[in-house]
Amino acid sequence: MTKTALIVSHGQPSDPDVAEHALGLLARRVAEHLPGWEVVSATLSKPGALAAAVVGRAQGLVYPMFMAGGWFPMTELPRRMDEVGAVDWAYLPPFGLDGRVQDLARTMVLEAAEAEGRQAAATSVLLAAHGSSRSSAPSQVAHALASQLKRAGFARAEAFFIDQAPQISKAEGFGADAVCLPFFAAEGGHVTEDLPGALAEAGFRGRLLPPLGLDARVPGLIAAALRA
Repeated sequence: MTKTALIVSHGQPSDPDVAEHALGLLARRVAEHLPGWEVVSATLSKPGALAAAVVGRAQGLVYPMFMAGGWFPMTELPRRMDEVGAVDWAYLPPFGLDGRVQDLARTMVLEAAEAEGRQAAATSVLLAAHGSSRSSAPSQVAHALASQLKRAGFARAEAFFIDQAPQISKAEGFGADAVCLPFFAAEGGHVTEDLPGALAEAGFRGRLLPPLGLDARVPGLIAAALRA
C-alpha cells in the first residue's frame, strides 16, 4: 500500500506561486529518499493548493514545514485540513522542532567556522529568526537552539528576530569571526530583503549562511522523520 505524505508551509502571500514551486521541488527531493511513497505539497498562501493536494487521498502524514509550533501549524493548519475534508491525517511535529534539524543547524555553523580556519570557541553565532509579536513559541525555539550552540562551545550564540525584540538590527558586537544562520524554512522576502538590511543596520561583519531549510541534507532529514 502506497504511503502518502503532505508537506505544508505558510508560503509567501505577496508571491504565492514562487513559494508553491519551491515547496514542490522540496517534496520531489524528499520523495527520492522514500521509494514507494507519494509525497505532495501545498502552501497555505496559495488559494486552492491545499484542497488540490489532498483530493482523492483519504489519509496520510502531514509534515508542517514551519520553524516552531505556533498558531499556523498547530491550529490553523488542522482547521484548514478539516475544511477541505482531510480529517483522517496524522500530524508530525514542525520542521524546526525536529532534533535532527537542530543538530544540522549546529553542524552548519561549525562547518562555516572550520571553512575559515576557526574552531567553535573562536566563533560567534547570530541565529536570525522571524519571531512573533503574538506568540512566544517561535522565540522559545530559537532561544533554546542558541543555548544549545553556546553549550556546544561557541564563543557567543544569541537569537535575534525580525518581528520582535531583540531585533536583528540591534545585534551589536558581532565581528568578522561571526556566523549568521537564518533560522528559516525557506527563502522568502524576510531572508532576501529584511535580513540583509537588518544585518547592515546592526553593523554585522561576519558570514551570512543560507537559510537552514535550504541545506542539501534537509530532504533526507524530512524523509527520516516521515519513516519514523
